[in-house]
Formats: sequence, structure tokens, C-alpha cells
Amino acid sequence: MLPEMQTWPIRQDTLGSLRHWEFRGRIGVSAGNEGFNGKLRWKQNDDRFDVTVSGPLGAGAIEIEGRGSQVRLTDKNGEVSDMQDVEADIRARYGWTIPVESLRYWALGIPAPGSPAVTELDEYGQLVTLEQRGWVVTVSQYKEGGGQPMPRRVAATSPDAKVRLVIDNWIFR
Repeated sequence: MLPEMQTWPIRQDTLGSLRHWEFRGRIGVSAGNEGFNGKLRWKQNDDRFDVTVSGPLGAGAIEIEGRGSQVRLTDKNGEVSDMQDVEADIRARYGWTIPVESLRYWALGIPAPGSPAVTELDEYGQLVTLEQRGWVVTVSQYKEGGGQPMPRRVAATSPDAKVRLVIDNWIFR
């Protein structure tokens, strides 16, 4: 269970310091004529993350594993690639990208550390919109997760891509 998060600074500190969590849901990515929809599982353990994106019935699964600045992608054919710039490398490979390094924080409903951000909050001190790293992030719905309101619907839009998340469940350890 998460502790009570009654103010924005407490919410940012609490969620930003979480070390072990995961969510499951769905993702949609569009960039020009490219894109896809699929299932998403994000598992965070300290600075290590494991993301699985799969199509219907698990078809075409892509796995992205990272620890610090080391990121490895395993594509749907089982080919493994170590990536130096994960967003640029994904764009080169698929024609679209997702903000992997920031999405971890944006899914939690907080800005990613280390980059300036402009935020708009609702009357409950929860994120409504965020502008950071050339992306506009909107949290349009919250639902219970770990005993507290957590983002359910998140959209991140840049000039050349849109990422939509629907988070079905949160797991905190």
C-alpha cells in the first residue's frame, strides 16, 4: 500500500522514490503512417526496468530491458540489440519511438527528474498536464492503485508521435 499523498510535493517525492512497482495495461503508438496497439507490462526494480509490448494473443512481442544507461531490445523474432540511444534506435528500427527514459515517471503521474517541466494540477494535487522534453503529457483519468489514486489514462504527444497508455492495474512491493 502507498502512503497518503495529500499534496503535490508529497506525491512527487513518494512516487519518485518508489523502487519496486509494475503496471499492466495497453499501449497505442502512432507516428505518421506508422504505429501499433498492444498489451504492455512495465516492471521496475530500482534502476532496472523490463518492458514487454505485445500484439493480440502475445503475437509480435518486443521486450526492452534496461539498467541505468544500458538498454537491450529483443524483437519479435528474438533478435537482441544493445542500444546506445534507445529512443533514436527504436525510431530507426520501427519508424516510431516512445520516450522510454521518461515514461517510467510519466506513467506514475510525475515529471522525470533532470529536465525542466511545466505542470498543471487538478484540485486534488494530481497531475493533469505536463510539458517536458518536447512532449505534452496528459493524465485524463485516475483510479485506485496501492490505496491511492494512480494514473489510468495517460497520453504523451510530441510533434511527430503520440503514445497512449491505459493502465489496468498497478502493483507495488
